[in-house]
Amino acid sequence: MPPIGKQYGFRARWRRNFSRPAALQEVNKPVDSTADPDVQLMLAVQRGQHSAFQELFQKHLAGVVRFAAQFVGDKARAEELAQDVFLQIFRTRARYVPSARFRTWLYRMVANACLSEMRRTEYRGRTRSLDQSPVAGGKTISAVDSPTRSSEEVALDREAVEKMRAILGELPAQQRAALLLARVEGLSYEEVAASLSCSVSAVKSLVHRATVTLRDRMRYEGERE
Repeated sequence: MPPIGKQYGFRARWRRNFSRPAALQEVNKPVDSTADPDVQLMLAVQRGQHSAFQELFQKHLAGVVRFAAQFVGDKARAEELAQDVFLQIFRTRARYVPSARFRTWLYRMVANACLSEMRRTEYRGRTRSLDQSPVAGGKTISAVDSPTRSSEEVALDREAVEKMRAILGELPAQQRAALLLARVEGLSYEEVAASLSCSVSAVKSLVHRATVTLRDRMRYEGERE
């Protein structure tokens, strides 16, 4: 099998995105590995089964890219961050301990990578290039054309999507992370708390503040027109 970096098109940027110790911290409380098939796959990766890693990669790549794209506002950069995360998972597989559901553990690493990305100078002022639409209330906002809708209705929907994207991008990083993990990726508050290394009450507060901000800003933008 060729080196994992070459096989999956990874680049040597992962050290930059995972330089902070928090990216590799794990909760000490063990979990029942038999209750999560993905944990079993990761343990198989640890034993040297490359096919198990490929299965995890293919299963979770799209979701990781979607989350990162909505977080950092750049689809191409999100794909790079996703590759970095999976490369880090493979290279540090010997240290893996099943301390949470695999998906919770995975998104902890993804969130850390995105937060690290936002601290980089290059992130500021980057042009947004999302192919994914943001969400509100757990549902994806779509501006899909339909034969039954007028061109004016479609244009108004697209304008609303762009406004939502802009407001989402202005949220504080922790609020954005909590909102996306809870409302887009469907993680429970407990899982979001584990992913962001904070309390459940803090997650509830972050999601509430982000939701209120989005609602109020959208209402304000509507009144300005």
